Amino acid sequence: MTSTETPFPIGFTLPDHTQLPESDGTFVKNFQEPPQGDLLTHCIEPVLQQIHPDGQYCIGRDSGIYWRITEPPERGAEAPDWFYVPNVPPTLNGQYRRSYVLWQEYVAPLMALEFVSGDGSQERDRTPITGKFWVYEQAIRVPFYGIYEVNLARVEVYQLINGRYQMMQPNERGHYPIEPLGVELGIWQGRYTNMEFPWLRWWDAQGNLLLDGTEIAQLAEERAERLAERLRAMGVNPDELA
Repeated sequence: MTSTETPFPIGFTLPDHTQLPESDGTFVKNFQEPPQGDLLTHCIEPVLQQIHPDGQYCIGRDSGIYWRITEPPERGAEAPDWFYVPNVPPTLNGQYRRSYVLWQEYVAPLMALEFVSGDGSQERDRTPITGKFWVYEQAIRVPFYGIYEVNLARVEVYQLINGRYQMMQPNERGHYPIEPLGVELGIWQGRYTNMEFPWLRWWDAQGNLLLDGTEIAQLAEERAERLAERLRAMGVNPDELA
């Protein structure tokens, strides 16, 4: 490039999230993925609210992360099934984000998760420029990248160390510590939204499962019922104590 050349035409301005496509027009979700995303979000939000008392964070789900200018524009984006970005406002100028545009925001996601629907080759594709793995590692530079395979009941987690992804090893509980969040990520076999699956879930640093609101309410109801049973066994009518 000579001194008179510029990478873009004079007067060219980079597009923002309102000018870029929200979707590439393909159907990618099965019936398990939406509740899986809900579960991850609902259980981690109390933690994120403690980390960010000012509310400066956002969570994206199947939303584009634009990292380069291409034609058509959507080829310059990757859309993780779930990702978290710290220290950014939840909205831009009072508008919800249509996508996450790196040249507009600059802060990379701390974590991106892909839910495998095929054989996992796309999620592990290291082909420069076009492969998901390469883009997350070398272009977007996401510190933690997880590949969740519900059919195999497993998750692989990679951490960016010295510019390259290294596969993390699980701890004694079979979980992957995500130290910046003070939580662990792993597989939980159980029933959620009336479906029995090996779900991807969070635990705290002591190994306690992080629950969503429905599970917390159910647990409180079960504890109340056990207490009532003990009281009845002692000859006490629990309704009289209410």
